Amino acid sequence: MSEREPDADDTEAVWRTIVENYGDRAVVEPDEYDEAPAPAPSGHDAPDEQDLDDGLDDEERYVPPPAPPLPRPSTPRLLAWIGLLGSPVVVVVTLLAGISLPPVVGWLLIAAFVGGFGYLVATMPREPRDPWDDGAQV
Repeated sequence: MSEREPDADDTEAVWRTIVENYGDRAVVEPDEYDEAPAPAPSGHDAPDEQDLDDGLDDEERYVPPPAPPLPRPSTPRLLAWIGLLGSPVVVVVTLLAGISLPPVVGWLLIAAFVGGFGYLVATMPREPRDPWDDGAQV
């Protein structure tokens, strides 16, 4: 039960064969137990339209129901999001356009940003939506 140690010439020959055939597709000979040889690749991996058509008529195919409309946020929540996201946009646009804002407008934009952030954080749910879900536990 002794394994034969490969000598340096065998190892070099194996590596040389690997490097010479790098990127080539392997050719697999069919075994005597295989019923039929594998089909040759067709040159593209995308299935044909015929392959996708399984013989079902259009009436038999499943068509999902239309998605429900998106929920509308409450007015205070919408104003908080507008303050949080709109204030930095207004500041960046005015800076890029070279428009100078009066100091009062600048302070109002800062107040809208801080107020929107504060409102959204203050109204976050404190408990999980599912009372049985405690979140990730270690």
